[in-house]
Amino acid sequence: MKITFLGAAKTVTGSNFLVEAAGKKFLVDCGMYQGSAEEEFENEAPFAFDVQDIDFMLLTHAHIDHSGRIPKLYNEGYRHPIYAHKATCDLCSLMLPDSGHIQEMEIDWKNRKRIRKGEKALPPLYTAEEAARSLELFIPVQYNEIVEVSPEIHVRFNDAGHMLGSSIIELWVNEGDKVIKTVFTGDIGNNDLPLLSEPTMIESADYLVMESTYANRLHMRNDDKAEIFLQIVSETIEGGGNVVIPSFAVGRTQEILYELDKIKETKDDPDFVKKYRTLMKTPVYVDSPLAISATEVFRDNMELFDDKTKKRISQGDNPLEFPGLQFTMTAEESKALNEIDMPSIIISASGMCDVGRIKHHLKHNLWNPKNTILFVGYQAPGTLGYNIVNGAKKVKIFGEEIAVEARIEYIEGYSGHADQEGLINFVYSFRDQKPSHIFLVHGEEDAQEVLAQKIEDETEIPVTIPNFGEKYELEDVPKMVGKVAVKPTSTRREIMNILNKLQSEMADMREAVNDDLENKNLKDEDMFRIKEKVKDLEKQIIRIIEG
Repeated sequence: MKITFLGAAKTVTGSNFLVEAAGKKFLVDCGMYQGSAEEEFENEAPFAFDVQDIDFMLLTHAHIDHSGRIPKLYNEGYRHPIYAHKATCDLCSLMLPDSGHIQEMEIDWKNRKRIRKGEKALPPLYTAEEAARSLELFIPVQYNEIVEVSPEIHVRFNDAGHMLGSSIIELWVNEGDKVIKTVFTGDIGNNDLPLLSEPTMIESADYLVMESTYANRLHMRNDDKAEIFLQIVSETIEGGGNVVIPSFAVGRTQEILYELDKIKETKDDPDFVKKYRTLMKTPVYVDSPLAISATEVFRDNMELFDDKTKKRISQGDNPLEFPGLQFTMTAEESKALNEIDMPSIIISASGMCDVGRIKHHLKHNLWNPKNTILFVGYQAPGTLGYNIVNGAKKVKIFGEEIAVEARIEYIEGYSGHADQEGLINFVYSFRDQKPSHIFLVHGEEDAQEVLAQKIEDETEIPVTIPNFGEKYELEDVPKMVGKVAVKPTSTRREIMNILNKLQSEMADMREAVNDDLENKNLKDEDMFRIKEKVKDLEKQIIRIIEG
């Protein structure tokens, strides 16, 4: 049995693994890269395998960084089964066409620029219609059901507690007289995630392929984050401002709605009651058609909720509904939110602020110090959300420079991913048979190295952090037996890395010069020296651009 790591290797997105076993070739996930421009270029690159050779696919969950290149796979001729949990199939029926729509919109904007320059128009990565057609390949399965894919290959999907339908996949492969069991975690959920059950603990495995998004971080406790959430919201509303929450349309939005409804049960002191009443008098707008449809999918799959939530539902308390909650469907309704003259809470996709209606709300709210932008999920490097969270003073939105004057807050505890403690506990859950080897994927390299060292020190299980394209044969001691050739876009990636580094250096220089300019003790000759340095840099850049 061999595994080739073709995505989410020393990076957080683009999950894609090729498995060769028992005479079959199959994929685990086929996700898009998200974040920086150079990473997103990888979505257009050819697959590092022959699509016609793939016999089937296993999908851990519906998030686009795990599922988003399935329509591309379909367009290139793939017509074999895609096994996924039933709720994942339901959500992909919304998310993949939505992703296709985004591809169409983005390429339309780029093509207008290309046509003006006399260049040929480019096709989208895939269209909404093509994404919808790829859904015919999905085969829904239930948790705990052992599926015989072939006489030699069996799989079981277990609740990962990360989002509705998310799965930890157990894979049994019978080769000759030996059965090898490998576990693919997908994304492991945060233990106290609203609505969802805790991740399933797996008791045995020969090998483990585990995510590591928060490999070097610990989340705050659930009760703490609820109080912080209320504090931030009440202070902003009382000050006459709006609270804008960039939220992933599927999963996080529904969890926030749940928290808003549940928060009233946490305390009973007068100060808390005052803040809660402020919250309950405030209109809450969910501004994302996809989030609205996803909320319906959540309502249709309530059997997957945790026991506490099921009990509330049985008592007639729907955690996804409460007074003041309003959904905006049309673009006109969305634009109207920015004309409302009373404080409000706006939950809008996307969670990393790179696409969708959230960019309009940021444009109208970022410049006002009365407002708060409240982040509740992971922000990939290179995204607009990442830049705002990490202290950008100005950002460009729709080509316009916007000053970041609003209050910026980040409640990390809302993350759908297990933190370092949760990941370590998952490794310890293998009570009957611990994996003989662990591969860390879906994480940033520096953080992965911290977790790898901790796992090896505490459990004595060897850990590998694979690079893109490395193929490992799973023997008693896994060994690398090959590597996919460097991807065609690697040179482009290198160029973009250099440009990003230059941009970062320019930002540092700008900050240093601003500090100098604000120094009232500077003499005229010092100001002249600074001016000449900046002019010299300008000349150098112009010379480079002009060739």
